[in-house]
Amino acid sequence: MKFVSTRKKAPAVSVSQAIIQGLAVDGGLYVPESFPSLATLPVGEISSYPELAYEVLSPFFEGDILAEDLAQICVDAFNFPVPLVPIQGEQTVLELFHGPTAAFKDFGARFLASSMERIIERQKQKLTILVATSGDTGGAVAAAFANRRNIEVKVLFPKGRVSKRQQQQLTCWGNNIQAYEVDGSFDDCQKMVKDAFMDQAVTREWGLSSANSINLGRLLPQSVYYVYASYLYQQAYGKKPIFIIPSGNVGNSCAAYWALTMGSPIERIILSVNKNRTIPDYLISGTYEKRDSVATLANAMDVGNPSNMERLFNLYPDIQTMRSMVSAYSVDDRTIEQTIKEVYAQTGYILCPHTATGERVRRDHFADQPTIVVSTAHPAKFEQVVEPLIGTSVEVPENLEKLLNMPSSFKQIGCDYRQLFV
Repeated sequence: MKFVSTRKKAPAVSVSQAIIQGLAVDGGLYVPESFPSLATLPVGEISSYPELAYEVLSPFFEGDILAEDLAQICVDAFNFPVPLVPIQGEQTVLELFHGPTAAFKDFGARFLASSMERIIERQKQKLTILVATSGDTGGAVAAAFANRRNIEVKVLFPKGRVSKRQQQQLTCWGNNIQAYEVDGSFDDCQKMVKDAFMDQAVTREWGLSSANSINLGRLLPQSVYYVYASYLYQQAYGKKPIFIIPSGNVGNSCAAYWALTMGSPIERIILSVNKNRTIPDYLISGTYEKRDSVATLANAMDVGNPSNMERLFNLYPDIQTMRSMVSAYSVDDRTIEQTIKEVYAQTGYILCPHTATGERVRRDHFADQPTIVVSTAHPAKFEQVVEPLIGTSVEVPENLEKLLNMPSSFKQIGCDYRQLFV
């Protein structure tokens, strides 16, 4: 299989080439030339999540240098639970926070790191990974790439816009991981990464690649848990589920649309966003307007110009098709707080601020329908928000506790990407 740029001005490449390059040479994002069908997926014969991942991803790696390693990459990357938790009736939560850094980003980051290490070992080269983060991506990427051979990682995070525990996860690694506190927003961090990639001299000298959700190696493995959860739900309830996905840079949501395109039994996909209303306003007006991001309690979703909208535009190129396939609802900070309190009081279940946006959308718009709210992070990562609302402490997972006790270091820089290479 080959992969092409969303901007259609770059040559088609293999999956390994797309993973190593990150961005296409024309500045576009890589997408498959076509999507395989899941019609022949032997669901009843699959006994584990890594095995399912291998079956779903195999067509994308056919003929690639990683094809023979794919099964082992899946085993190495997905070595933690992926529970679909019943809440009430046909309402469920897909918990994606049981990996090393307690966020859904662990799925894509671990798969990407394992893949990249194998590719560059074959090609006898070195890489420098640039990654901008609004909270969880950087921690997951740092954990996944820590001590990988011949790979350096530069993590950019916006000053004052990540939680203390998120910042600790970004800055506790040392060795081949360098963290940078940028005096700006996430969109500024993201622009710095893109500007660095467009500087051909820097790209050549440093061997740049990306581990953001712009990288194909992040999105492909994320599509697997939508395939997994939709089949699991259908087996349990006899219905196709509606997925409600907390969305920021739209990579996680795009992965769900790729799963739907392949034929997963998904009824509908809904995006929940915070006060950064770029997507719902676009669906209303028909005009897409990039914006500066607004700081909210659901900080990992504070994105005013979501990169992966470019992939959704590629999939649904006109506003009529987009409106028929994509729905988005905005939830403000006060409502996030109310939802965390309400859900805990009624069920004892603890939500992080991001998952709370999804649960609010479910309660307001899909309360009597078969739904899966995607839980993107463990609430212990946002204890300063969550604990005062529920009146008790949130137990910290063992993996997260380990990271919180490590020493931290980072560099403070402005918004010029050239400061990353001095």
